Amino acid sequence: MSRLLVVEDDPDIALALRLLFSRAGYEVAHAADGRSGLKEAYAEHPDLVVLDVGLPEMDGWQVLERLRDVSDVPVLVLTAHGQEAEKVRGLRGGADDYLTKPFANNELLARVEALLRRASSGQNNWASQIYDDGLVHLDPTKRRVYVKGDEKRLTPTEFRLLNALVRHAGAVLSPNQLLTQAWDDPTGIGQERVKFAVLRLRRKLGWSDPDESPIESVRGFGYRYRRPGGEA
Repeated sequence: MSRLLVVEDDPDIALALRLLFSRAGYEVAHAADGRSGLKEAYAEHPDLVVLDVGLPEMDGWQVLERLRDVSDVPVLVLTAHGQEAEKVRGLRGGADDYLTKPFANNELLARVEALLRRASSGQNNWASQIYDDGLVHLDPTKRRVYVKGDEKRLTPTEFRLLNALVRHAGAVLSPNQLLTQAWDDPTGIGQERVKFAVLRLRRKLGWSDPDESPIESVRGFGYRYRRPGGEA
């Protein structure tokens, strides 16, 4: 039985969501504010988080940011805002899906099922050998990454993304290829998430300046990792 965490401050909506998910066979926990939701997520490790944006104590964007620092748990953002900027903000922050209130129950359940199915599918088909080019040292077995000797903390998705790029150093990988290797999503539906994941990865590795980063964007094609001293 999958465990869902609903972070929603409106008691009527929270009750409706708990009933909906319980009847669909899920185990459901609820938090009424952002800070409580974050504590619940840290303590209980849910399989999926349904996250409202307009929360007291700590808003949904802050909760999402902190979750993404430590976990790849699927997050479905619920908000009353339907503007393009809000959707982009959610994707940039690491949300896996986005639904605007009011929503249809069947659509919500279908989206939750899809996210859980994707999260539970095999995502560990990447190479297991240690990679070291003098700049990046990556150990898939221990899940550790070092840049110039300094250890960097990455989420599982960020780790898989970096692993895919360095294993194909010099080659341009399209968003679809990266989705297949890092997210196990061969459909290409979530292409936009690749851009934001690359931005977060660069920032965590200390490569925020695109001109100085060995992970470079190739306009119209995708992304490429350049080994120190060249592409080969």
